[in-house]
Amino acid sequence: MTTSVPRPQTSRSTIPTATQSSSLVDVLERVLDKGIVIAGDISISVGSTELLSIRIRLLISSVDKAREIGISWWETDPYLSSRAQELMQTNQQLLERIEGLESELRALRSAES
Repeated sequence: MTTSVPRPQTSRSTIPTATQSSSLVDVLERVLDKGIVIAGDISISVGSTELLSIRIRLLISSVDKAREIGISWWETDPYLSSRAQELMQTNQQLLERIEGLESELRALRSAES
């Protein structure tokens, strides 16, 4: 007579492991949600003389995460923001007006002398 031994019930683990596969979308979502920092230094030397040293710092995150940690340079970059382009044009016009006023002032001062 044979008796069957009951097997313990197993449940699937929801904790991701290295053997579980993730889709590219899942990985991208995690990276943008949490952010990732890549840092490195490159140094080129001949003998004991350092010829070139490059420090690389790369942060990949979502816009919301970047703002949360205090990074928002793209809002004022003249090549990325239409508002910044407008401010650059206004600044250029003001500089031209100042230059014109200074030349008029020099002309008036030289006329008085």
